[in-house]
Amino acid sequence: MTRPDIRVISRDNGVGLSRDLRLVAGTLRDTGRVVATVAYGGGRLGNRMRELELGADRILRGPAPIQIFIERIYPRCLSAGRRNMLIPNPEWFLPEWRQWLPHFERVLCKTRHAVGIFAALGCATRYIGFTSVDRLDTGVPRERAFFHLAGRSRAKGTQVLLDAWRRHPEWPRLTVVQCAKGAIKGPLAGNVEYLIGRMHDTALRRLQNMHAFHVCTSEVEGFGHSLMEAMSTGAVVIATDGAPMNELVRPDRGLLVRPARTETLNLAPRYLVDVAGIEAAVEQALALGDERLSTMSAAARQYYVQSDAGFRERLVAALAP
Repeated sequence: MTRPDIRVISRDNGVGLSRDLRLVAGTLRDTGRVVATVAYGGGRLGNRMRELELGADRILRGPAPIQIFIERIYPRCLSAGRRNMLIPNPEWFLPEWRQWLPHFERVLCKTRHAVGIFAALGCATRYIGFTSVDRLDTGVPRERAFFHLAGRSRAKGTQVLLDAWRRHPEWPRLTVVQCAKGAIKGPLAGNVEYLIGRMHDTALRRLQNMHAFHVCTSEVEGFGHSLMEAMSTGAVVIATDGAPMNELVRPDRGLLVRPARTETLNLAPRYLVDVAGIEAAVEQALALGDERLSTMSAAARQYYVQSDAGFRERLVAALAP
């Protein structure tokens, strides 16, 4: 068995972290490196077995040249790498993990916001940005309607969004996609299509491309895959005006909702929008002329393309000694 040049370690949760694991590993494999992945998941026994295998591999073949941890720190894995690096999500960085930060050569940050947070903790930081899967399908006709992908998250501002649409039967259709576990109960407005449960990727991609506006009023994000996927399709994104969401969505390519109040989740601020904020942003969206909408759409797509290429270059450069 060939010893890997790089080992990427993450929890395999079936959604965001699994996506991050594939993106990081795939980007590095595209450069010709031998990349192994360690995907935590399932029961405690299975995870302990993974750690024992890493320990045995270290004894037999020596530590891997580089290990990259995504979001979570697994202390028993640290000795299996000569150089350890961390790609964190500040909102999920637990207090007990701070003691392990000195064991990382660098903290690789998805956002400028995260750079400030971890530099303040004394870490050597490097901004790499991040990317999402390209969801563009130019064959899908676009409608002046609104789309909201809640998925499994309870921090997407879904309830407030539904409350706002309930007040406005004159607004265009809002399509909401959410998993069954997080589904919101209660009456829906007549202009809301609420799709519950896991959706086939082909159908989801069509929905992403057919809606001119995506409402992504996240309370908190480590990066913002729903925002970046939306911009990959050229959608105009309505996002929360708080870091790091407003790093991705700027007035030239989207619309921002001023938060009504701010809380804290671990190392990150948590921004909560209200119905009034949603109303103001939706009215702005409805007032956009065709030419302005087309210009913003093109700017969103361009931002995605440039960010994707920049991330791939910066990630590789960040691993240099």
